[in-house]
Amino acid sequence: MKPLILGVLASGRGSNFEAIAKNCAEGKIDARIAILLSDNPNAKALERAKVYGIEARYVDPGPYKTKLSPEAEEEYVRILKEHGVELVCLAGFMRILKSHFLRSFPYRIMNIHPALLPAFPGLHAQKQAFDYGVKVSGCTVHFVDEGIDTGPIIIQRAVPVLEDDTAETLAARILAEEHKIYSEAIQLFAEGRLKIEGRKVRVLPK
Repeated sequence: MKPLILGVLASGRGSNFEAIAKNCAEGKIDARIAILLSDNPNAKALERAKVYGIEARYVDPGPYKTKLSPEAEEEYVRILKEHGVELVCLAGFMRILKSHFLRSFPYRIMNIHPALLPAFPGLHAQKQAFDYGVKVSGCTVHFVDEGIDTGPIIIQRAVPVLEDDTAETLAARILAEEHKIYSEAIQLFAEGRLKIEGRKVRVLPK
């Protein structure tokens, strides 16, 4: 089977990116990462990409704090298409993608969120959940739409909140599960086993 071609967008340390890259290299995902793009010139993800021999670029996001400028969005899309990317994976990319980007990769953009959506969308989700006093938190892989963490859900994994947890220890345990389910979702996509029906994503049998 021809490997699925991935493009990854990251803004920070890139631990989810590295988990995906490692699983691709070990043959656990039928995919290869063609390009990593970052809106942060100091993102550790750029350095992690070099370790795996993956092309990585900083692309100036423009003047806005929460989104890409129209010009930047066009440049991101151009580079991804130039590399033949079939699935875009957001791995800690801290900007909201707008309609041009979404139209360019319809239901071919995935995101990982460190909470059980629709609860606690947006930033600092682990701390939101911890401060709220939930007994169970977790993580979600979903397709990206025009909202903030509102797209159809692919996989979720529950993580119990322990009595002696802090926001930091909870976040660390959630991250370990993120590394697993993101790769699982990508593999399901590579196998053509994800079917979107309205808000629901059906996982088709092999």
